Amino acid sequence: MTFEEDIKESLKTLRQGGIVLYPTDTIWGLGCDPTNEAAVNKIFNIKSRDENKSLIILVNGLSMIERYVEDCPEIVFELAGVSDSPLTIIYPKGKNLAEGVCGKDNSIAIRICNDEFCSELISRFRKPIVSTSANFSGSPSPENFSEIEKPLIDKVDFVVNWRQNDRSKSFASPVIKVNLDGTIRIIRR
Repeated sequence: MTFEEDIKESLKTLRQGGIVLYPTDTIWGLGCDPTNEAAVNKIFNIKSRDENKSLIILVNGLSMIERYVEDCPEIVFELAGVSDSPLTIIYPKGKNLAEGVCGKDNSIAIRICNDEFCSELISRFRKPIVSTSANFSGSPSPENFSEIEKPLIDKVDFVVNWRQNDRSKSFASPVIKVNLDGTIRIIRR
């Protein structure tokens, strides 16, 4: 399957409320439409994940962040401009997202994704995509496709072929939390 075929099949799956297993700018992830509550619930079920744990969404630029974050702190625009590697930022208050995507305090974790595949997929989908590590809750995050457990692969609706043979090691992104007053706290290095 070609890059273009993977994009088309991923779009079809996302639009139908399905779950996609796909490569990101960090580790392989499980993805769905973050505005579709049934799809979000499927992710929690597949991972056997506690629904009190929020999810990350991937966007393709600052303008998309503004559609899903209420009262976006100004410092975020500076951070996004200087970060040369993937960085997940937790914003104080999300909006326009399905229940379960935001944290209990309504915060939302977002990463601007510069990966070729993800950027194209998000651009054509015209919405963010959920991204949670492709592992069962409590298991280690896979560093590449070969480390993803077969029972998990069998539970998704579509598996992207792009970069499956890439054996380079990938790591989860650092996570910071930005408060409304612009103060920052490091959550994960």
